[in-house]
Amino acid sequence: MSRPPENIPQTLQGPRRILLGRLVANGLAQAGVAVGTAWLIKMVFDHMLIPQSHSIDPELIWEGLGLLTAAGTIAWLRMMERVDVERIGQGYALDVRMVLYDRLNSLAPRALQKRSQGGVALRFVGDMTALRRWVSLGLARLAVAVVMTVVVLSALAAINWQLALTITVVLGIGASVTFSLGGRLRTAARESRRRLSHLAANVNEKVVTIDVVKMFGQSKRERKRISRQGARLYDAMVDRARVAGQILGITEATVALASAAALLMGVFEVAAGQASVGTVVAAMTLVGILMSPLRDLGRVQEYWHGAQVSREKLQEFLDSPSLVMDAPDAPNLQLGPGRLEFDVVSVVGGVDQVVATVEPGTVVALVGPNGAGKSTLLSLAARLIDPDHGVMRLDGQDLAKHSMASVRRAIGMASPDLPLLRGTVERNLLYRWPEAPEEEIARVRALCGVDEVLAELPDGEKTRVSEGGVGLSVGQRQRIALARALLGNPPVLLLDEIDANLDPKASAVVDRVLTEYQGTILLVTHRMDHLANADVIWYMESGQVVEAGPPAEILSGNGAAARMFHQINLAKRS
Repeated sequence: MSRPPENIPQTLQGPRRILLGRLVANGLAQAGVAVGTAWLIKMVFDHMLIPQSHSIDPELIWEGLGLLTAAGTIAWLRMMERVDVERIGQGYALDVRMVLYDRLNSLAPRALQKRSQGGVALRFVGDMTALRRWVSLGLARLAVAVVMTVVVLSALAAINWQLALTITVVLGIGASVTFSLGGRLRTAARESRRRLSHLAANVNEKVVTIDVVKMFGQSKRERKRISRQGARLYDAMVDRARVAGQILGITEATVALASAAALLMGVFEVAAGQASVGTVVAAMTLVGILMSPLRDLGRVQEYWHGAQVSREKLQEFLDSPSLVMDAPDAPNLQLGPGRLEFDVVSVVGGVDQVVATVEPGTVVALVGPNGAGKSTLLSLAARLIDPDHGVMRLDGQDLAKHSMASVRRAIGMASPDLPLLRGTVERNLLYRWPEAPEEEIARVRALCGVDEVLAELPDGEKTRVSEGGVGLSVGQRQRIALARALLGNPPVLLLDEIDANLDPKASAVVDRVLTEYQGTILLVTHRMDHLANADVIWYMESGQVVEAGPPAEILSGNGAAARMFHQINLAKRS
């Protein structure tokens, strides 16, 4: 059962519509102040060019104060515009980021493992930046720039329609040329995004596996690979900048030509007696005020095409099948004794029509060759994935029909695929239940030998660890992971090869948990002592449980499980 695909939130919805309205109003206000400024400048020039006495004309004083007021108003409006465009951009980025996180949270580990960590991280950082830049610096400023341009050109037409027509024609030609480069810019943006994704995936892998690189003497080889990827990204980014630079250059040339055309037309108008010097200066002032919004328009295409490429990648991620679905109105699971039922469950490429039951309070050991479906069966029990066919039940309740949060409370799990997180040891211990009472924390710490671990650490439970618990030994990590899984005493405990490569102290902790835990345990293991102490052994091959029974019967018989462990024992002796 897959979660329905989601879409990227609409750019303009909710509070962002109000913000856009404020930006349009801001553009109108800036245009009004610009027209007022031009009118004041016209009056100043007309007054200055009229012969008058040496006394200061009071009107000039008021006109000067008007210009100062206009300058202050423009400054305030630009400041508010900057704040509002950032609000609209960051608000949109927040909405998209949460939709991405919800999809990430819904993906089963098996689905997520098919994607590189660097590529996923790029969607949360690089692609989000591209979308935010388009909304903040593209769409929002486009609204202001278009409003200002229309109003200012209309005002200029009222002053002198020939000047307005000249500027409009020049701007129209420049806009047509820049839009013709849009296809090249989209191609360049897509290629640079692809190159960046490759580099990010490689660097992320090397951060995690740098010890492997050094251990096998491949530092130079990997350095050359990163260098090649960096050079390809360099070329792609330069190509993108070249096209964007051409658009920006055309915009600047258009602005310069518009100014020159307005000036020449003004000179002709003055010479013909059709306009005063003040009119021409006012017109040039309006053209000068248009320079900033017109330059903003020159970057709009770059932001737009970059955002469209990122939007495609984000939507592709959102369309990924999640393999598990949590209905918003699903009822909570009722806690019971912990009876697990696999009712003809199948997962393509994982398990095939498994019919089996784990009785409450029993320990079932899962064994079989690699790829037999053991971990997939645990993932079904934990509801990290939902079956493609069949039903998973806990105490008679279909897990797929109950809320994910209640399923998580009923089932604890420890596995190498569930590593410790960056932060303090305390954060990892309480991650399952941050508000756990002290007596519960003390119980699991004692059961899992965590108190001994804390005594060995420099800052006790406040000791910080890196991703995966780096800084702790394997045994220390496993004891903390066990305690995390057992916090709250869930009725079902799933353990996926947590007993591999443990020191004697940590191994003794696993033995104690298997003995003292009162709930149901499903355990993937290859250790003979744990198999012998289990209540039931399930042997799996090709996604099916082909043998099941008490350990003495399974291990002493002539079946596939006995043969596998006989070969393992022979290999150990040799």
